[in-house]
Amino acid sequence: MAALDHPDLLAPGTAAALRSWADRDDRVASRVTVASIDPDLADTVALTAAYDLPLDASANCVVVAGRRAGDERVAAAVVLATTRADVNSAIKRLLDVRKASFLSIDRAVAESAMEYGGITPIGLPAGWRVLVDSRVAESGPVIVGSGLRRSKVAMPGDLLAAMPGVEVVEGLALD
Repeated sequence: MAALDHPDLLAPGTAAALRSWADRDDRVASRVTVASIDPDLADTVALTAAYDLPLDASANCVVVAGRRAGDERVAAAVVLATTRADVNSAIKRLLDVRKASFLSIDRAVAESAMEYGGITPIGLPAGWRVLVDSRVAESGPVIVGSGLRRSKVAMPGDLLAAMPGVEVVEGLALD
């Protein structure tokens, strides 16, 4: 189902960001889809097992922060589910901080206005950087969160890489 036709399956910020992106890129309306899922299966491993999906068709979005000279720097990192975000090297270097760590679940949920298990790079707060591993950008269709636990969004990896504000990074993830 076209995601823009089903805003009820998207977090409000995700729906607004998709509408804005679609105004600039005609591909969004037809190539970004959404599907309802059992919210108990929002975790990537559970989702792929229950729906018989390949693990490398899913991408995880994690939120990381670090401080430099008293300023906090926050980024969302999107990596294939078969990899893990390189927080201690690549992300730390990109944020230009001495130490980077995952945001607590409570804080990530509150500040993103999204549900845990559904956090997506689409519609994050304006001050957050969105870093996408180059392997996501080069993949075929990729499944990401919708902002809600009860649905998932799918789109081509190269389209996600073309989303406004995205920084595609070689080596963002480790095997």
